[in-house]
Amino acid sequence: MTAQAQPTSDVIGLTKVAPFSRRGFMTASAAVTAGYTLAAGPVRAEVITTPADGLTTGDAKIKVADGEMPGYFARPANAANPPVVLVAMEIFGLHEYIKDVTRRLAKLGALAVAPDYYFRKGTDLTKIADIKELLPVVNAKPDAELFSDLDATVAWAKAQGGDTTKLGIIGFCRGGRTVWEYASHSTALKAGVAFYGPVVDPQNPLWPKSPTQLAPEMKAPVLGLYGSADTGIPVAQVEAMKAALAENKKTAEFKIYPDAPHGFHADYRPSYRKEAAEDGWKMAIDWLKKNKVLS
Repeated sequence: MTAQAQPTSDVIGLTKVAPFSRRGFMTASAAVTAGYTLAAGPVRAEVITTPADGLTTGDAKIKVADGEMPGYFARPANAANPPVVLVAMEIFGLHEYIKDVTRRLAKLGALAVAPDYYFRKGTDLTKIADIKELLPVVNAKPDAELFSDLDATVAWAKAQGGDTTKLGIIGFCRGGRTVWEYASHSTALKAGVAFYGPVVDPQNPLWPKSPTQLAPEMKAPVLGLYGSADTGIPVAQVEAMKAALAENKKTAEFKIYPDAPHGFHADYRPSYRKEAAEDGWKMAIDWLKKNKVLS
C-alpha cells in the first residue's frame, strides 16, 4: 500500500465508530443540498447552524505561489483590525461544518478564514462519496506546501485589515494535525487548538516529521483536545506527545474526554458528543483569549 492510499490515524478514527440508528439523520440528497459531503458519512438532522447576521461572509481568493487558493471567510461587519484565526479543515473539503465554525469565530470578533489547501488536484472533495477516493488527494499534500499556503492565508487576512499580531489557528481531525505542524513552523502564531489531531504519522516522504517529532520545534502554545474512545489515536500517543512537549519546555495543555470518539465536536456526524463538544469549544475560546488572540 502506498503512502498516499494508506489510512491515517484520523481516517481510522473516523471509520471505526460504534453502530448508530438511521433515525435523526438527513437523507443523502438533503445532506448534500445543505452543503455537506457524502464521504463524511450520515449527517445529523440537528446540526448547529450559525446565522450570518452581523457578519460579512463570503468566498476568498488567496494568492499563492502557483495561482489562487479558494477559501471561506467570516468577520464582524464593519470591524476594524479584528484578530485573525485560521480554520484548518478535516479531509472532507470546505463543507458546511467548517464554514459554520468560521462563522462561530467571527461572532466572537475574529476574521476567521478556512483555506481550501487541497485545491490543486482539481477535485472538489465535497463531491466525493467514498473516503478511499479522498486519501490519494489529501495524503499527497506536502507539509512544505501546506505551510506556504497557510502563510499565504495569513498575508491575505492582513491585506483585508486583519490584525495578524493576534493570530490563532484551530483545526479538526486532519486539521488538528495541521495545527501542531503549523505551530512548529510559524513564528507569528500566538496560539493553536487541535481537536483530535493525529500526533503520529504513517511513513510519508511528503511529511518529514510527525507532530510528536516536532515537539522541540514548537513556537506557539497549543491546546490538544482528544477522546479516550478514539480508535485511531490511542491515549498513549497523546500522553507521549504531552511528555515530549514537557521535556522540551513547550507550553501546551491537554484534555482527554472519557468515552468520546474521534470527531466528537463534529455536530453533523454520528460521532458528535454534545457535552464534550461544548466543553471543548469553551476551552478552545478560553485558550485563544488567554493567549491574546481573542479578547
